Amino acid sequence: MWEQGCDKGDKVKKFLVFLTLIAFLAGPILHVPETQAASESKTHSSKSKNAKANSKAKSKVKAKAKTKTKAKLKAKSKSKKISTKSSKKRSNTKRYVQAPPPPLRALSMVTPETLLAQELDLRASAALVVDQKSGAALYAKNIDVPTSIASITKLMTAMVTLDAALSMDEEIEVNDDDVDRLKGTGSRLALGARLTREELLHLALIASENRAASALSRIYPGGRLAFVNAMNRKAREIGMHDSHFVDSTGLNSGNRATAADLVKMVDAAYRYPMIREISSTGSYDVTLPGTQVVKVRKNGKMRKEYRSVQRHVAFNNTNSLTRSEDWDIGVSKTGYINEAGHCLVMQTRIADHRVIIVLLDSIGKWGRIGDAQRIRKWLEHESPIAVGKNLDTAT
Repeated sequence: MWEQGCDKGDKVKKFLVFLTLIAFLAGPILHVPETQAASESKTHSSKSKNAKANSKAKSKVKAKAKTKTKAKLKAKSKSKKISTKSSKKRSNTKRYVQAPPPPLRALSMVTPETLLAQELDLRASAALVVDQKSGAALYAKNIDVPTSIASITKLMTAMVTLDAALSMDEEIEVNDDDVDRLKGTGSRLALGARLTREELLHLALIASENRAASALSRIYPGGRLAFVNAMNRKAREIGMHDSHFVDSTGLNSGNRATAADLVKMVDAAYRYPMIREISSTGSYDVTLPGTQVVKVRKNGKMRKEYRSVQRHVAFNNTNSLTRSEDWDIGVSKTGYINEAGHCLVMQTRIADHRVIIVLLDSIGKWGRIGDAQRIRKWLEHESPIAVGKNLDTAT
């Protein structure tokens, strides 16, 4: 019996030892998650500290950049103010205020008194003669047919330029962008020549200089696209509903209008004193840079030297009638490309009446001049103006 009791006691002891051994071994395992959590919390805290430090550093950098940009902007604005002030002091800037819009009167097209087609032997394919005061058509031939108008376009170029009220004293350099690569026409304006906007306007209207007209559109606010948009907008404003413009020179045959629309354009151009003054001038001189060849003797030998000089160049009006004392011309512009033929538009005074003459696609170089002479003779002797028939247009 005693032996049996001892065996039971030994078993209990062994069981207790076994439990303590298990508890001892399980302790480290139970404590692992806690150590991991502690280490993770430490890493998270360190990361948050680093993030806060980085954000503070970034905010400091941004603040420094902002202060630098503000300082640069202030410096630029100051320099701009100084440059504008100095430029104003340098030149007495001329500004031409936009002319008042013309009276958009309806053109009294064809009436029983209007001379038609072959009754007056003109060489122009399309022609229109209008009494400027009443709007009555005195002669009409193919007036509603849209056609290329060549350099007649430059009257619209002049109006858009003046409407922008830009400085006429601003110097503009003729550059490679102004070279005619469409028709390959030449120019007396060398690349690099610097002319004022007023001089360029003179050359575009008087001598029909394509580089001058191109430069005017190139330096327009917004560039050439804005300039052409302004041309078409101006055309709609003055009632040219059958016209379209694609460039400032007229070299592109896409510049198209009817004779009826061109009467409205000439009438609108007449409202600009500067266009009247320029386009009716017979010739115009400008100073351009040039090169002079000089022979110089050096060391007993003759050598050629090239020297830069300033030379005065005369540009004649492409309408020879402006140089005739027999004509009283207010507005004038010629045009020619193959697609348009020889064209001429004028505002002039004949038989004490202001009339507008449009001649398009006239045959031969001098055909348009001959047509103008025939129209003048007819108006002075045989027309309704001459006999005072049905027209109360005395001025």
